[in-house]
Amino acid sequence: QVQLVESGGGLVQFGGSLRLSCAASGFPFSSYAMSWHRQAPGKERELVAYVSSDGRFPNYGDSVNGRFTISRDNAKNTLYLQMNSLKSEDTAVYYCNAGDYYWGQGTQVTVSS
Repeated sequence: QVQLVESGGGLVQFGGSLRLSCAASGFPFSSYAMSWHRQAPGKERELVAYVSSDGRFPNYGDSVNGRFTISRDNAKNTLYLQMNSLKSEDTAVYYCNAGDYYWGQGTQVTVSS
């Protein structure tokens, strides 16, 4: 069955960095565009970053552009999100998504000020 398993979340100080990973299985990973989304308490889920199936066309939400980098390793069926210069407003549950169809269970990121 399809599985998207996020990891790498945790507690980090303001200005720090984290790297999230999403291990995919059960579908042809290299054929799917992938994305990261996040949802903070009391807010709607929002798109953080998107990458095409071949990794050549990353796009970012305005709030993270210049600080976050999305990447993928199709040989390892893994999606990444490098998050730098973290702010308190980045605190949220981060979700991996495949093709606007499959979702992971999420990983919590908490930025302390």
